[in-house]
Amino acid sequence: MNIFLRELKANLKSLLIWSAIIILLIFMAVTKYSAFAGDPEMLKMLDSMPAALLDALSMRAFNLTTISGFYGVMFIYFGLMAAIAAAMWGSDIISKEERDKTVEFSLVLPVTRSRVITAKGLAALVNCIAFVLITWVVSLVAVQSYNPDQAFYKFLALEMQAMFVIELIFLAIGLLLGCAMKRYKASGSTAVAIILATYFMSIMAVMNEKLDFLKYFTPFKYFDAGELFRTGQMDGTYLLISAAIIVVSVVAAYWIYNKRDLYI
Repeated sequence: MNIFLRELKANLKSLLIWSAIIILLIFMAVTKYSAFAGDPEMLKMLDSMPAALLDALSMRAFNLTTISGFYGVMFIYFGLMAAIAAAMWGSDIISKEERDKTVEFSLVLPVTRSRVITAKGLAALVNCIAFVLITWVVSLVAVQSYNPDQAFYKFLALEMQAMFVIELIFLAIGLLLGCAMKRYKASGSTAVAIILATYFMSIMAVMNEKLDFLKYFTPFKYFDAGELFRTGQMDGTYLLISAAIIVVSVVAAYWIYNKRDLYI
């Protein structure tokens, strides 16, 4: 419990910074939406953009003059931020012990390495939950002036659920990297590189039909905003793949961290 509380306190600043960034993004997006709200003429500006690019950004899947449609387009940016934050929390919460030369203190505590990972992982998970809730609540507040309908509230709830699963995937991957990489300085940058690679894979899968198979390798296509909007639910197959990634990553993190030599 002491480790868990210590990690919550240590990561509070990071949570506040990420929260401030997402809050700023939400209000900037809602302000920008005011130019599209109820004005079909604004959609004509999109006609000059390549169709493949519009598909990659989900702009043809939504009506940008509605708040639901605008939030559908914004989902990818929320997902990217959530993924990066979660991956950084997961990787840094383990590797920082070696970076800050405090791992020796952790080793002399009357707790197992597995318990240390559990406490730290739970602290990172609380950050992820808080980040989603903050995004959700601020979004609800920011759009009130546009009198959103019940369909918007349902779609936003589904988006936040999908965003949370994306966080869990990259939190697990970040935790694995933090536990596995001997070069502790590289775990965070590697996590971000994986996120960016999977994001560009999601774009390539849309822009080129021959690369459609890439959708199985990128979480950003598991929870495509357009599909969420059309079906009103998350795809069961992709949820199973997500669960498999999370379980395998977490199990591997425990196994590797309990076996490897730590940098003191």
